Amino acid sequence: MKIALDVDGVLADVIESWLTYSNKIRPSISKDDITNWDFWKKLKINRYDFYEELTSCWKNWNYIPQTEDNLSITTQNLSNFGQVDIVTARESSTDSFVKNWLKLHDVTYQNYVSVIDGPMKADLDYDVFIDDSPLNAIKFLKHKKMFFYTHNHGINTFLIKTFKEFLLYLKLLKN
Repeated sequence: MKIALDVDGVLADVIESWLTYSNKIRPSISKDDITNWDFWKKLKINRYDFYEELTSCWKNWNYIPQTEDNLSITTQNLSNFGQVDIVTARESSTDSFVKNWLKLHDVTYQNYVSVIDGPMKADLDYDVFIDDSPLNAIKFLKHKKMFFYTHNHGINTFLIKTFKEFLLYLKLLKN
């Protein structure tokens, strides 16, 4: 089994870092204000500004928290089910920061694959995608790819809230 594992919002809670940054330059936003994937629209933040700010947050990669505790153990367990690759859509200038973050948190993976645009991931040869983007979900589903969604943003997919749930699901499949 080939498993594509996203970074932002799946492994790395970059939104926490973005909130710290954003709250210095605009009225305060809390994590409770983030109720959907493209929350910046509701908050009237320009999309390009938002993505530029996210990119900037990666410069301080060592301060970006994990989405869950024990990602090291979890990704090691995930690798027992097949090849785990990091598959991310990002500006290439952040690749080294992300790789440093993965190393810092001892995330187990075989290959690092970066694409320009998230929906391009669906064109890659993976059996399973663990991602949080509804835009990617639409294309994954069109390509009949197995997709596990870490947040519920209105797309009807298999929803997981933690990696432990996903590992349990894989164990059930294996038996």
